[in-house]
Formats: sequence, C-alpha cells, structure tokens
Amino acid sequence: MIGDNVKKFRKKKGLTQDSLARKADIPYTIFIKLEPNIVKRTSVQMDAKIAKELEVNMEELIK
Repeated sequence: MIGDNVKKFRKKKGLTQDSLARKADIPYTIFIKLEPNIVKRTSVQMDAKIAKELEVNMEELIK
C-alpha cells in the first residue's frame, strides 16, 4: 500500500513525517494517517508532491 512505500522511501532519505509533510505541502494531520494506511485513497496531486520530495517516480510510490 502507498503508506508502506511512503514510510520506506521517507526513512531511506532520513526524513521525519513532519519534514516530508512540510516539504510536500501536505497538512501533517493528513500525512500522519498515510503511513499506517488509515487514508486509503490519495489524490494524484498528493502522490506527485510526495514522489517529488522523495525523488521516486509515482509508480514506485503507489505500487
């Protein structure tokens, strides 16, 4: 799920949840629900912002 991938790539980059949320311009309260897969669906725009900050392509992020 996307939350697992976000966490994996975020940790590889040495980022905290807060720092990635800020860099991707995503509200922290929404972002913290991503990694435990509480949020099941995300927008393409949100996926693109996260992928850009993690320097991965969207396919890697959402698979």
